[in-house]
Amino acid sequence: MSLFRVEGLVKRFGGLLATDHVSLEVAPGEIHALIGPNGAGKTTLVNQISGLLQPDAGRVLLDGLDLTPLSMHRRVAAGLSRCFQVTRIFPQQSVRDNLLLAVQAHTGSSFRFLQPRSQVRSLYAAAEQLAERVGLQHSLDRTAGALPHGAQRTLDVALALAAAPKLLLLDEPMAGMGPDESAQMVTLIEALRQDMAVLLIEHDMEAVFRLADRISVLVYGKVLTVGTPDQIRNNPEVQAVYLGTETV
Repeated sequence: MSLFRVEGLVKRFGGLLATDHVSLEVAPGEIHALIGPNGAGKTTLVNQISGLLQPDAGRVLLDGLDLTPLSMHRRVAAGLSRCFQVTRIFPQQSVRDNLLLAVQAHTGSSFRFLQPRSQVRSLYAAAEQLAERVGLQHSLDRTAGALPHGAQRTLDVALALAAAPKLLLLDEPMAGMGPDESAQMVTLIEALRQDMAVLLIEHDMEAVFRLADRISVLVYGKVLTVGTPDQIRNNPEVQAVYLGTETV
């Protein structure tokens, strides 16, 4: 049974068919990777899923709810969070303040005068729990923009987790990372499946093959094939259009 479904999604830009009747499913607790060469239409597809773009046809459904007509923030409220290719944090603020802002945004709380002290404490506790979940508990007082690149990307994931998503969209989370940082991100993503499904867009094929339960291969805006990592690794068509002539 699927938690998330894309049904026949179509997006045209003039005469260019950027998304060609794309359908895919993500099961509860699944890490589903979306791969493809540059220009395959991955970003256009993800923008439609998150609500940044409206499709010309097709539907996006999460846990039985049709998200297609909903705005981005209403999709987040429905359980769909996204991390973009470019890190989106508040670089001049501390890690703690970044997390507090995210917690406030998704709980409807604010630091008002005469607010009950217990509510303020609960906001701080939630922020600290998020930090511990992603391994940033020792960096709470550091300025976010001064963190190493990998830690900034990790903070970005934590901000998305503040919404308690059912499905998390991760758009190239390992981009620009060194081997150690990538390994830490892989460990974090593996742990997330306990609480949510993940749709992962990533060029680091070593990470993809380690993490993914299933992989969809997008070529020229169309799903070429879907399969397990072993099936994708050994598929001659995928080797020809994306992985190269030799198996990875």
